[in-house]
Amino acid sequence: MIDQALPNLPAWIHALEDADIPVLPSTALNIAALHEQEMAKGNVDAHLLTQEINSDPLMTLKVLVHVSRYCTRLNVEPPETLTGAIVMQGIEPFFKAFVDLRTTHTWFEDNPSALEGLNKVVLRSRRAAHFAYSFALHRQDEDAVIIHEAAMLHSFADMMLWCHAPRLAQLLADRLEQDTALRSADAQQAILGVRLIDLAPALMRVWQLPDLLIRCTDERHARHPQVRNVMLAVRVARHTQYGWDNPHAQVALPDDMADLAELLNLSPEAAYRKVHDLDE
Repeated sequence: MIDQALPNLPAWIHALEDADIPVLPSTALNIAALHEQEMAKGNVDAHLLTQEINSDPLMTLKVLVHVSRYCTRLNVEPPETLTGAIVMQGIEPFFKAFVDLRTTHTWFEDNPSALEGLNKVVLRSRRAAHFAYSFALHRQDEDAVIIHEAAMLHSFADMMLWCHAPRLAQLLADRLEQDTALRSADAQQAILGVRLIDLAPALMRVWQLPDLLIRCTDERHARHPQVRNVMLAVRVARHTQYGWDNPHAQVALPDDMADLAELLNLSPEAAYRKVHDLDE
């Protein structure tokens, strides 16, 4: 476990690049059931596995990192989607690689507050992915699946922090809750010695994840429509995580809806109805 801020970005990358990633308990159960189905009937395919994995950002990241490293050894480009990654690996090697998965409940057995913190990020990531995919379909973006994955993984650095530096993650969450005017990046720099906006793409490059996925999660490319698609979905999910009527949501949503209306070529009122209906 990392108990205090590390000196710089390379130190954080070194600490996390080979760190284990637990998965949600439901994911582990579903994969075990599919493994039994494959052994009994031999009818499990990549699409079926994707359906059981793509709502779990932790398992999604675990698979993409594993397959990207495999592709690096073969000197080939990594697939851009989760389904493509499973196809590249193959069904039998997939089950061999991901047997006896460690779950978040086991990982945080002695730290329920950290599990709660992680679960909040996971839920927010799921909502962001749902929004992002719907926005991409509205825009008729052919990379809607990748945009969904990018939104799902956007906060993976927060998740890694809860898993491997839970005390620091809790300090960060407490600081932001106490001072709602404090910028997240400033709080991260003060507590962690690094900003997650810098750590996340750096880790993804070390893992050699697909370029399009890295770009879609990198806020520094926010002018690109696909990146704006992801960022707006993440913003709305974050601002409404405690309800649409929450005072902080009421302050932030007008700007969110104005930007979303521009992206989707709708009025702000229509944009609000669309995203609000998606969340019901």
